[in-house]
Amino acid sequence: MTVGEQQEINRRRDRLLASIALTAGIGLIIALPFALRAGAEFFLPLTAALVIAIALVPLLEWMERRRLPSGLAALLALIGFLLVANTALVLIIVPATDWFRILPERLPQIQANLAPLIDFYANLQRFVDETVRMLATGPVAAAQTAAIDTPRSLLQFAAASAPSAIVQMVFALLIIYFFLAGWTRLRRRTINSRDSFDGALAVARVIQNVVDATSAYVITIATINLGLGLAVAVSLWLIGMPSPWMWGGIVALLNFIPYFGPMLAAVLLGLGGLMVFDDIWVALLPAALQVGFHMVEANVVTPTVLGRRLTMNPLLILVSLAFWGWVWGTPGALLGVPLLIILQTVVQAAGTPDIAGFLFEQGTLTVAPRKENDENGKTAETDG
Repeated sequence: MTVGEQQEINRRRDRLLASIALTAGIGLIIALPFALRAGAEFFLPLTAALVIAIALVPLLEWMERRRLPSGLAALLALIGFLLVANTALVLIIVPATDWFRILPERLPQIQANLAPLIDFYANLQRFVDETVRMLATGPVAAAQTAAIDTPRSLLQFAAASAPSAIVQMVFALLIIYFFLAGWTRLRRRTINSRDSFDGALAVARVIQNVVDATSAYVITIATINLGLGLAVAVSLWLIGMPSPWMWGGIVALLNFIPYFGPMLAAVLLGLGGLMVFDDIWVALLPAALQVGFHMVEANVVTPTVLGRRLTMNPLLILVSLAFWGWVWGTPGALLGVPLLIILQTVVQAAGTPDIAGFLFEQGTLTVAPRKENDENGKTAETDG
């Protein structure tokens, strides 16, 4: 067997191995979302805990620089997060239960406020129907209505889901604590495990960039959203809207979801205004205030504060929101942007290598090495 034939055999073998590896990788990527969705009870609290823990790393390191032990610093960081989270939940959930309780009683008022819009829509619909009936040449099929089951009691749903929710919450809190308690040791061990200085430096750079980008986004956006919620709450208090702090908390929380969150907040505020005020224009004022404050925040405050540090492609944001929202629902949508930041930071810091070259060394699917090998083979045959 000549040298050229042996090289051809090796080339075909490498092609086959690369094809198998790429096919397996594609299959894994396709199957991963369904696995994440099916195992949401495990993967969702785990992912949320890791994102929260990464965001708390700067606070942990600040306390460690003050000579606090890692375990105590992790405990204090976790307690601080729980205080903030519980305060926000109390401000939102407790008043929200009263609004849900009085919603059936306020339905006639909502209908009365919307009567002009309903009449306008009915007249428009009647005109469209008459026009379509005049232009239609055949009978129109009757619309079929689907029966909708009455939802179960909220108390029954909470009672049924509470044990699972408690287990997931405890699991997430333990993940946060042990991640923070072992963060310094884990980072040092990961960096020291590299064989070369360049490899250790690259790992340290990736870890630091991920922590800086994630914590900067979460802390900065949380501060901006808190300011937005306070502005909305004060404005609602001035116009006499009940539970203004609850509405401010809802606006701040939903603003973590780009694009869709502010729209949902405006819809909820519009519904709340219709439940409270008799005049439709006054009833829509809370939603109008929220939209106005959001426009200022999105177009002036956030670009000025963040600048170009965390600039992301809007298309990637939409894809991330749609993907994680489909996988885990609303919690997934809340995690969509932080997960996108982590992935984008890792890719930017580690580079984008050729997949085949990364797996099989020296670019298995590239053409240049083959030409060089062919030239070497021809030279060897000529010399022989």
